[in-house]
Amino acid sequence: MVELLRLSFLFALTALAEIVGCYLPWLVLKHDRSALLLVPAAASLALFAWLLTLHPTAAGRTYAAYGGMYIAVALLWLRLVDGVSLTRWDVSGAAIALVGMAVIALQPSAN
Repeated sequence: MVELLRLSFLFALTALAEIVGCYLPWLVLKHDRSALLLVPAAASLALFAWLLTLHPTAAGRTYAAYGGMYIAVALLWLRLVDGVSLTRWDVSGAAIALVGMAVIALQPSAN
């Protein structure tokens, strides 16, 4: 259980870094915000890439498991930043994705 919490926190932090790194350029391109936002966007994407290296398994498996948390964090972003109410379908889909993340991330080692 502790391992799942640790991995979940790391995946959530990784997802947040990726979302911020992509959201800031979106603001520049779609909402005519200052191009200076590209500097923290680049830093956030660099943080995202570094955080991916902290995950304890092969890159492909990390990306697969990470996808589940990314879905959940993106929906939280939708609610908290964009102010869009989540539907029961959003919540159900995120729950399914998180179960998938746990199955992939916590599988027994093949030693």
